[in-house]
Amino acid sequence: METLQRTANRGSISTGGYDIDNSLKMEADNSESMTRTPSSSGNRKTWTLSFWFKRTELGAAVRLFEAWDGSTGTSALFTDADLFILDLTAGGNYFTSSAVFRDTSAWYHFVIRVDTTQGTASERARVYVNGSELAGSWNSNIGQNTDLTWNQNVVHYLGVFHLSGNFANGYYAEVINVDGTSLAPTAFGEFDADSGIWKPKAASPTYGTNGFYLNFDNSGSLGADSSGNGHTWTLNNISSADQATDTPTNNFCTINPLIPYNGSVSEGATKFIHTSGGNGWESFVATMGAGTSGKWYAEFKFVDSDNDNMIGICPIDDPDLNRGGASFAFYGCDSSLDESVGYYASDGFRYIGGGPASYGNSYNRTNIMSIAVDMDNGKLYFAKDGVWQNSGDPTSGATGTGALDVRGATKPQSLGASNYYSGEDILANYGGFTTISISTPETDENGYGTFEYAPPTGYYALCTKNLAEYG
Repeated sequence: METLQRTANRGSISTGGYDIDNSLKMEADNSESMTRTPSSSGNRKTWTLSFWFKRTELGAAVRLFEAWDGSTGTSALFTDADLFILDLTAGGNYFTSSAVFRDTSAWYHFVIRVDTTQGTASERARVYVNGSELAGSWNSNIGQNTDLTWNQNVVHYLGVFHLSGNFANGYYAEVINVDGTSLAPTAFGEFDADSGIWKPKAASPTYGTNGFYLNFDNSGSLGADSSGNGHTWTLNNISSADQATDTPTNNFCTINPLIPYNGSVSEGATKFIHTSGGNGWESFVATMGAGTSGKWYAEFKFVDSDNDNMIGICPIDDPDLNRGGASFAFYGCDSSLDESVGYYASDGFRYIGGGPASYGNSYNRTNIMSIAVDMDNGKLYFAKDGVWQNSGDPTSGATGTGALDVRGATKPQSLGASNYYSGEDILANYGGFTTISISTPETDENGYGTFEYAPPTGYYALCTKNLAEYG
């Protein structure tokens, strides 16, 4: 079964006045990680580690944190079967979850609570996820008064297995280490009174000797410690570009890696790679649909080829785009339901139900393409480098100047893209993170998202705060 879906945090708009503004994107393909070696040992028997993590890729082992002395260590990881393991002594004493962690649309909050001085074995090390203790089993309980490597003056790692592999894929937020105190998850979060969703709150622990607080709010120093202890971490292959605004209090849309296609995702699930199956149309689907109301905006860029590329929309449960296997349908090729719409790079035609018609200009890999979908009026607009095609005016409302009609307008829509040639990449920007080079950052009217072009008046980034307000 999948873990705690009822309380999985997808970014509540009701955060009790507390917001997390930034996160850190980590990517295994880039060997991104962080390290720190404490100058002296702290309390190795009693400590708490709290952090939020959003998974973006599945099926490969991911080391979340580790302290390693050269022969033994304390760490946590997701296995290649997507189980969670807390390993206290490098295989000697470890906990394995009963549940799997496969929700790539949500943030998980982990609290590792350790106090080996406890007389009761079950209270010496506990794992909490989204405010509840995680079910699972220990191969062997840790002995009373055992000193662990966490908080020892040895190298500590975030997002890697002592720099030799298992690099993390996903986003970290609010990483807090408390040295010398075993704290319940309620020190860091609470259940929302209305929704029952677990959400973060402002924490004010006594950090102790090796305590730290990483909130990733300074893009010029993403390893900076905000606890007051000055325990700055060393960045490995991480730059200011890896700062994100996708957070537990405002969760952004990304590419959905759970849809079976001949490709893979990377870079915080904002990059699609057509990796297998040979040439043939392959498409990606978003983790969040543009709601059945509201107005929504996203940007896309093709990396390798100037031709045989498509951007478009479709119902997020579209059976053609979700069927898997080789030669996926492309956006606009929904011949069975006639509910998707695509805009083709090679000739600028629009495609509906597989049928083309003259629409706009051709485009290539030098261009940033935009989609604006008005679900209030069932209208769709495409732009090339900020110029709306077919003389479109996204602010024209029900008039729909230059618009295409949204097919299946009673269903949430996926904003996405397709390509034909194997080995080629597509970059998506839903606002929370992107590797598209942004020259003049723009946000929506609520101040959310980072885009190259300002969304039209009344259009918003696909994130949970906007969806809660307008979707």
